[in-house]
Amino acid sequence: MPNSFAVTARSQADPDAVFAALTHAATWPSWSPIDSADVEDGDPGRQQRVGDTRIFRTGRNVSRERIVELVPGRRFVYDNLGGPFRSYRGTVELAPAAGGGTDITWSATFEPKLPLSGGFWRWYLTRFMRGMADGLAAYAG
Repeated sequence: MPNSFAVTARSQADPDAVFAALTHAATWPSWSPIDSADVEDGDPGRQQRVGDTRIFRTGRNVSRERIVELVPGRRFVYDNLGGPFRSYRGTVELAPAAGGGTDITWSATFEPKLPLSGGFWRWYLTRFMRGMADGLAAYAG
């Protein structure tokens, strides 16, 4: 059975600035708990495109994520490839905030490989992604 979570944050930056941070893997270690970021067959400093696979290292953990949808200034969608999940699709929605800035909603739907572990992963991912969304909001402006 699929599990899900969603967290929100607000940035003072406009949606295009937030989107720019999301689509440049090289910025992620600056605003998240991720230690390093790379792009398979690419440059983490350039803007990523649909189909790019990014490699993130946090401590001993390594995750691979493929970008599956980009809507400039509005949406960033990725699939986690492997790890503890049978499936994992994350979405970052950006919307102009009332009074200026950007409302960021980071959500995902996932199915863990280990039965009955969904509650743990929902708790863990909600905490982790709240930090990601807050860090992105502050970094972008």
